[in-house]
Amino acid sequence: MLRWMMLVSVFGMGSAQAAEMIELRYLDQDPGTAIYPTRILVTPHFMRMDSGDDKGDFFLLDRRQRKMINVMSESKMAMVFKPGKVPAKPADWKPKLDTRAAAQGTTAFTLSVNGVVCSEGIVAPKAAPDAARAMSEMKAVLASMQYRVWQESVPSIQNDCDLANHVWETDMILKLGLPLEERDYTGRTRKFEAESRKPLNPKLFRIPAGMPLVDAPS
Repeated sequence: MLRWMMLVSVFGMGSAQAAEMIELRYLDQDPGTAIYPTRILVTPHFMRMDSGDDKGDFFLLDRRQRKMINVMSESKMAMVFKPGKVPAKPADWKPKLDTRAAAQGTTAFTLSVNGVVCSEGIVAPKAAPDAARAMSEMKAVLASMQYRVWQESVPSIQNDCDLANHVWETDMILKLGLPLEERDYTGRTRKFEAESRKPLNPKLFRIPAGMPLVDAPS
């Protein structure tokens, strides 16, 4: 609780200045795998997501041009994802978002579809609003790709929660605030670890020179 109270206090000061970048660190875990670190760097124009290694692979969101670039050092190429068309929601599509007050300055949430819990956790409503917006922008860019993956999956593994979490309701939770804890229906988890403000390092938001850009199917 103390960490969350400090988090809300720090983030309440406002968005990062032009010469700064917000650094968020999370601990993520996929079902059956070890916990791994995720670093998210946010500026008014970009968001970078990586493992914390300045020279490793990373995802780069160009917030102005609305595109996501997956930089892969081993294959020496960068895959570019752009927004595409997402089908309209069915008439009977009725997701349910329940919220309740949690520790001071935080909100607990549960997102469900047809009685199935798709995602649950805790957010800080006043924490780093621009970082939360950037995360939402990233999900919006990838929504059409996520729908294509869902559509091409065999029916036995298609799940409405994937449509809720990655296609049609991508901003529902992030509008509540910055995620501090989250668990989805597959068992994947994310936990907030730390936040800091650091001097802007433009090199971290550039594609390596000479690396070819390849358009991904949307």
